[in-house]
Amino acid sequence: MCGRFGLHLPAKTIADFFLTLNEPQIPPRYNITPMQDILIVRDDEQEKGRIAVYHRWGLIPFWAKDEKIGAKLSNARSESLAEKPSFRAALRYRRCVIPVSGFYEWKREGGRKQPYYIQAAEGDLLAFAGLWETWTGPDGRLIFSATIVTTAANRQMEEVHHRMPAVLDRDQAALWLDASQNRVKELRPLLNPLPEGALVLRPVSTFVNRAGNEGPRCIEPPGEGSPTANEGKKGDGADPSPPEGEQLSLF
Repeated sequence: MCGRFGLHLPAKTIADFFLTLNEPQIPPRYNITPMQDILIVRDDEQEKGRIAVYHRWGLIPFWAKDEKIGAKLSNARSESLAEKPSFRAALRYRRCVIPVSGFYEWKREGGRKQPYYIQAAEGDLLAFAGLWETWTGPDGRLIFSATIVTTAANRQMEEVHHRMPAVLDRDQAALWLDASQNRVKELRPLLNPLPEGALVLRPVSTFVNRAGNEGPRCIEPPGEGSPTANEGKKGDGADPSPPEGEQLSLF
């Protein structure tokens, strides 16, 4: 699954990779968490092309009565997208890609959870398959939200988790973003796990455990000695991984 990630790439790298009409403002971020705004790339009918915009991480279905449902829908299982009411309309009509520098998973080692930072083997941009929605609140305000699509982990990723984000290459991302393509059967093969060796997993400092911590220190190697006050402190984000279920079955 994916509950934390970072994005600290030049805006031009993202614009060139996705051929977006705009070059977005991207402050470096190393510890992005659900319910924060994340950068996504999607087709825009009015602009007649791809745009890079910010949406809230945690999908709010258009039919939802309460925006709080988004906190439970930061990820969406690829195997059930076409059946789940929360995702099936977005799968056909509102697909997006989330650009990422790397993401985190936690592995239990010696009675504690060790964070790992996971990147492309070549250090390139990772493009996560995603879905987006527009929700109108009772007061008329609009919330644009998005979710990250996950798939079964490959053997390499199984070391830390049984799920992983569905990562797209440039051509796959173009097909995923193509608004004219709504044949679900043709989209499904895009969501297969990456081949082994495509990613690099490395342990990093427990500084990233706390959701409020930011900066390059999040991806530094583990330090020697005892954790600092902000690292691994109980009740302060020391065990950030969500329940194994990942997405609620009723969705």
